[in-house]
Amino acid sequence: MLDHGSGNLRSAVRALARAGAEVELTSDVDRAAEAQAVVVPGVGAYAACMAGLSGIGGVELVRHWVAQQRPLLGICVGFQVLFEAGTEHGTTTPGCGVLTGQVTGLAARRLPHMGWNTVSGLADRYYFVHSYGVAHDPTRPVTSAATGAQVEVHTTTHQDATFVAAVSSGGLLATQFHPEKSAEAGSALLRGWVSRIENR
Repeated sequence: MLDHGSGNLRSAVRALARAGAEVELTSDVDRAAEAQAVVVPGVGAYAACMAGLSGIGGVELVRHWVAQQRPLLGICVGFQVLFEAGTEHGTTTPGCGVLTGQVTGLAARRLPHMGWNTVSGLADRYYFVHSYGVAHDPTRPVTSAATGAQVEVHTTTHQDATFVAAVSSGGLLATQFHPEKSAEAGSALLRGWVSRIENR
């Protein structure tokens, strides 16, 4: 798991360990590159998360990793930075750009979107806490910048705002929600991802 200075890393480490993964927290991208999979966590501001990733060389690692279709898990802001850019408080910050789409403020009357919500195509409810996201636009599907292929998208609606809640493509799984805070539903999701890594 990449330690880029953002996020409640320990809870994510514990959740992945319970899911059967052997987890090492590191800010050394060379060390991370030796792993079977990479996890990009993140909470807080998009720009701060990108600055932390850039500072340890994580942006290049993420781009290379996804281009090779190797297993990667992005959580919350770690999900958001996989997209092309994020705009917060009027400032736009370039992202890793491995997925098409932009992170913007949610068009909802009440923010943050905090608590449990359903996700299309998934059987359970998951825990969210965020004010920004990738608006769902059926006319502009999310694609992989590396391959141009459309990725599987799961959405959530908060009030009138429908946004991307999760994406998956091969070894890539990225969620706007927090699987490590989503009780058994989150644990099952992580177990499934870990199992796919082991069976590659």
